[in-house]
Amino acid sequence: MKGWNEFEIGSVLFAFEGSEDGIKVQEKLPENRAYTENSSKKRSVAHWRVQKPVHNNNICINCFNCWVYCPDGAILARDEKLSGVDYVHCKGCGVCVEVCPTNPKSLLMFDENEENTEALAKWPQKESK
Repeated sequence: MKGWNEFEIGSVLFAFEGSEDGIKVQEKLPENRAYTENSSKKRSVAHWRVQKPVHNNNICINCFNCWVYCPDGAILARDEKLSGVDYVHCKGCGVCVEVCPTNPKSLLMFDENEENTEALAKWPQKESK
């Protein structure tokens, strides 16, 4: 098994085992998908993280921008609603926060060691325009 720094520049790593159609695999629940050994689902990159995104579902409008743009599939969704962040696979890149359209944002970056309940208590108020 290769480490991340042993792959050739520009390598493509396929997320799913076998030759199944990618769309059909995506329709399966994550726990029923056959991920490859090199996918972020089997290899955690969370140890890189210094800051983590915290999700505030009281502000979230379920636009799914964060889910679509997350490079590690770490945004959790169930029953057509966003439900949080998978911290085992989130590397803390902040892409989810950047693409969030709400005011204030429904995802914000906080220190890795801060409890989510503490982060939610510090949430900013709506900014006037």
